[in-house]
Amino acid sequence: MASVEFNHQIASLQETLELFTRRFTKDQEESEDLIQDTILKALTYRDKFKQNTNLKGWLYTIMRNTFINNYRKSQRARTTLDDTKESYYLNVPDNYTFNTPDGSYEYKDIMKCVSEIREDLLIPFKMHTDGYKYHEIAEHLNIPIGTVKNRIFHARKEIQKKLVAYAY
Repeated sequence: MASVEFNHQIASLQETLELFTRRFTKDQEESEDLIQDTILKALTYRDKFKQNTNLKGWLYTIMRNTFINNYRKSQRARTTLDDTKESYYLNVPDNYTFNTPDGSYEYKDIMKCVSEIREDLLIPFKMHTDGYKYHEIAEHLNIPIGTVKNRIFHARKEIQKKLVAYAY
């Protein structure tokens, strides 16, 4: 296919591409940018198009992939990078803190409940909350990993029973 004929066929599909962009965006400017990017890529990679195949389908694929790539790029741009040690807290919403006056009493009550559980449950539970993995706790205490999981589960259950007053 000659270059002029290829360009003419792409130009004739511009209205169809405009309708197709409505699947991706309602914004007129974004739609026009997507069409422009699609046509530019089609013209740039004209040699990749195979003769006697569906040009409209090829353009739709280019448009869809361009939209997805732009979307991913914008998502990465909106992500804030934090180099702190606790960066896993970065995107976690802070729905509840102990910074309120009554919060310090709640914290003390919770810690009291935690300290009141049996020692055989308390040690694996505290190790787990300190960040140790199940297998590390099992190795440290010389007990099977299933026992570690069981003790942590029962420690949580005991703490939950004692904290009924704070249930919503």
